[in-house]
Amino acid sequence: MRFAPELLHCCWFLAGPTACGKSDVALEFAERLRTERGLTIEIVSLDSMTLYRRMNIGTAKPSDEERRRVPHHLFDVLEPSQDFSVAEYLVAAEQVCREIVTRGGTPLFVGGTGLYLRSLLRGIFEGPPANDELRQRLESEAARDGADALHRRLQQLDPHTAERLHPNDLRRVMRAIEVLELTGQPLSAQHREEPLPLDQRPANVMWLSPPRDWLYNRINRRVEAMLAAGWLDEVRSLLAEPQPLSQTASQALGYKELIEHLRGERTLAETVELIQTRTRQFAKRQHTWFRNLEECRPLPLTGAESPPEIAANFLG
Repeated sequence: MRFAPELLHCCWFLAGPTACGKSDVALEFAERLRTERGLTIEIVSLDSMTLYRRMNIGTAKPSDEERRRVPHHLFDVLEPSQDFSVAEYLVAAEQVCREIVTRGGTPLFVGGTGLYLRSLLRGIFEGPPANDELRQRLESEAARDGADALHRRLQQLDPHTAERLHPNDLRRVMRAIEVLELTGQPLSAQHREEPLPLDQRPANVMWLSPPRDWLYNRINRRVEAMLAAGWLDEVRSLLAEPQPLSQTASQALGYKELIEHLRGERTLAETVELIQTRTRQFAKRQHTWFRNLEECRPLPLTGAESPPEIAANFLG
């Protein structure tokens, strides 16, 4: 399954690890493209968690004022009780981009979900249909033995896929085991989408590459700021909703740890430290994703640049 090639070349892409300032840079970049090149930019989310309604603080969604400055799409389109596949994201993104291009606009994808970016650039292997009996068995094993046990099994069966999946990403870990059991081949052997030839690749794909120490400090401070802004109350409200959180939403970085805290598994101080640690680890994995996508051009940062300066460098 591939994103429509004629649309791909109309799009711009700005990726990067969490907390590196992508949203602020994207707004500056959109306004520069309008004034310098006459392009009407509309931002499309490249983030798997900003899709969810009422998950606002922990996903660092753009504010209402920012959305008024530049139109934003694929934010707040799902209930927290819903799951959402990469294939569904591709379909939704293609539909949104067609609408933007039809009215004379230019889509700018902004976010940090490396799997979404690679899928847009290279397509995806859809694999066999889900097997309900197998899924139930794997879910029962995870409930009995823990998500780490399933991840360890995946490490033995398909180490390449296990390396790119966090143990907490239970839905994708189960899918990888499911594909292997149904097809007899590891997902990594079937999921080797190659980049398009050079003359067929989109030209405007970049990612922000900040210094590690600077980024880790920003991550630590942002987690504290999110909690001060009411993140824990947001999680309480989500848990109080009539429909339970989906597997995807409940595993969202930070939300999972706060849910565990509310269930009495650790203190708030311990939870804050754990979220900061796991977010730093996540940022490191994001860096690896973008570095390994040869279609992406890194935009190195020093940490001293302002968003307007970064946007100017982005345009080159």
